[in-house]
Amino acid sequence: MRDLREARSPASADELADFEVDVMAGFVLTRASTGLADTTIRGEISNVQQVRDWFGRPLWEMEPTDADTYFGRVLRQAAAGTRHARAAALTTYFEYLHVRHAVELHAMTGRVVACPVDEMNRPKGRKDARLRIPPPAEEIERFFSGWAAELAACRKFAPTARNYAAARLMAEIGLRAGEVRQLDLADVRWELGRFGKIHVRYGKGARGSGPRERMVPLINDSGRTLKWYIEDIWGLFDDDHERPGAPLFPSERRTEGSSSRRLGPDTLRSAVAAATRAHLPGWEGRLTPHVLRHFCASQLYLNGMDLIAIQETLGHSWIATTMRYVHVHREHVEQAWVTGQQRAAQRVEGLV
Repeated sequence: MRDLREARSPASADELADFEVDVMAGFVLTRASTGLADTTIRGEISNVQQVRDWFGRPLWEMEPTDADTYFGRVLRQAAAGTRHARAAALTTYFEYLHVRHAVELHAMTGRVVACPVDEMNRPKGRKDARLRIPPPAEEIERFFSGWAAELAACRKFAPTARNYAAARLMAEIGLRAGEVRQLDLADVRWELGRFGKIHVRYGKGARGSGPRERMVPLINDSGRTLKWYIEDIWGLFDDDHERPGAPLFPSERRTEGSSSRRLGPDTLRSAVAAATRAHLPGWEGRLTPHVLRHFCASQLYLNGMDLIAIQETLGHSWIATTMRYVHVHREHVEQAWVTGQQRAAQRVEGLV
C-alpha cells in the first residue's frame, strides 16, 4: 500500500486556504438545503468560526487534545448553552467534512478526518438544565399594577403603554418576545373562536427548522388588554389601520416612506428589565420575557387547562418541553397527594 502523498505533492498554503473557504461555503449551502432557519445557520457558522479563530489553523487539523484545551480551559467558565452550542456546531462541521471531503482532504493533506469532540471531552449535562421558576401570581400582579400606575406620569406615554401591553400578552398567552415583535395588526383575528385569536406567523421552529405558524386564542383576559391597546394606544404610532404589513407593536422610528418600523429585537427585554427594577426589585435580573412565558404556562395549568392545550398555546413540538414550563407551587403538589389518599381510602372502604 502506498501513501497518496508519494504520488501527489502536498497542496500549497494558498490552495488550502482557498479550499477552506470553499468548504465553508459548501457547508452553509448544505445546511440551508435541510430547511434550517437562517438564524440557526448563522449561529452554527458563528460557533464554528469562533473555534477556528481560537485554533488559528484549518479545523481539520484539530486533535482531541486541542478540543480538551478549548473546552477545559478557554470555555471552562462559559455558560452551559455556549459550551453545548460550540460542541454541536463543531461535530456537525466534522460530519460534513467526513461525508463530503474526506477523500479530497486526505489527498491534499494526508490527514484522515476525525472529529476532535469525542465521548471523553464532549460537554455533559443539558444546555437547558437551568430552571426558570416564575414569581408567584401575587408578585406578578404587583409588578403589572406598578407598571400600569407608571403610565399616568411617565415621560413617554405611548412607548411605555406599548411595552406594558406586549408584556401582558407574554404573561397571559405565553407569546415569545420575538413572536410579539413580528406580529402585524392584521394578525389579530377577532372573528375567530369564542374570544378571538392571534395568528403567530413567526413561531419558533423545532430543531432549528423554519418558523412554525399557530393560532393562539385570546384567553385569560388577553383580548381585553389587546383591545385597549389597539383602540387607545396604537393610533399614537400610526394612523393607517388598513396598511398591509402594519406592525402590531410599532417602534417610534419611521421608515423612509413615513410608516412605522417594527420594534427592535431587544426593546421588550429592556422594557421588562426596567419595569422589574422599578416595581419588583427582588426579581431584578431574573424576570425576563421568557420567565413571563413560564408564568403563563404555570397559571394555565393551575387554572385547570390540560397539558395538551398548553402545548398548543405555547407552540411546543413536544409535550416534554411543555412540562418543563409548568412550575406548580408546593401546595398544589400536596393537595394532589391528599386527594389521591382520599381516593385510595374510599376504595378501601368499598372493599370493606
